[in-house]
Amino acid sequence: MKIGLLYGTETGNSELLCDDIEEALGDGYDCDIQNLSDVTYKDLDLEKFYIIVTASYGAGDLPTTAQPFYDQLEADKPDLSGMKFAIFGLGDMVFDETFNQGSERLMKLLLECKAEMIGERGMHDAATGDMPEDVALPWLETILPHMQALAA
Repeated sequence: MKIGLLYGTETGNSELLCDDIEEALGDGYDCDIQNLSDVTYKDLDLEKFYIIVTASYGAGDLPTTAQPFYDQLEADKPDLSGMKFAIFGLGDMVFDETFNQGSERLMKLLLECKAEMIGERGMHDAATGDMPEDVALPWLETILPHMQALAA
């Protein structure tokens, strides 16, 4: 199965988490990691399952690397029927009013564009002291059966 790992980051944590996810998936998956700043919706391959990892930045915004992708989606509102994705957000509950809003905003826009979300949105809270991979890898285990069903 082809997996597209897309990340939006300010500090590199989302990219590092994509590396951890790729390693956890193992050799049974054909993974490709890309920064959202290097992708447009026209680049999306409907044969891939996308795992999107993005932080929140500022007042619940997307990181600067994810903003152009979001802006293009918002402007064009393309029909992304056939795209299947899961999304994981990095946030900090210290900023409770905007906690994980970056991933929420991107998730809602993808759903508006008729992409299909698999599983629940995963969320990391830096305030807990847990490492992102300690939350993301168990979350990944919950979406693996759905991904495998899609490949069957």
